[in-house]
Amino acid sequence: QVQLVESGGGLVQAGGSLRISCATSGRAATNYVMGWFRQVPGKEREFVAAIMGDGSRTYYADFAKGRFTIARDVRVSTKNSVYLQMNSLKPEDTAVYYCAAAGQPTTLYRTTDGYGDWGQGTQVTVSS
Repeated sequence: QVQLVESGGGLVQAGGSLRISCATSGRAATNYVMGWFRQVPGKEREFVAAIMGDGSRTYYADFAKGRFTIARDVRVSTKNSVYLQMNSLKPEDTAVYYCAAAGQPTTLYRTTDGYGDWGQGTQVTVSS
C-alpha cells in the first residue's frame, strides 16, 4: 500500500500557473505508475496525466497536452514526490485534483480502476 498526500492547490487567475505535489510513502517509488485525476461536483473523476515508475514515459489527457506536465522525483529526501505543473490555466480546470498510485510500474492507465491508492485531494480554483 502507498500513502499519498497532495499539496499546493489554491486560487489562481486564468492564464496563470500552479504546481501541485503529491508526497508518497510506503512501497518503493519506482514500483508503480502514478497518475493525476480531477473531479468536479456531480461529475466522474477525470484522468489528467500519468507517469511510469521510472519516469521514462508519460501520458496526458487531450485537454492537458501542451499545458500540464507530470514529473516525479524518486529521491527519499523529497518524499518520492510526483508533481503536476499546470500552465495557462482556464476556469474549466477548476476541480479537486487527486494523485493515485497503480499496482505496477509500466502501464499508464487512464481510468480510475487502474489505481488502487488515492490521496485526499487538493482544490484548484481558477478565476476568470
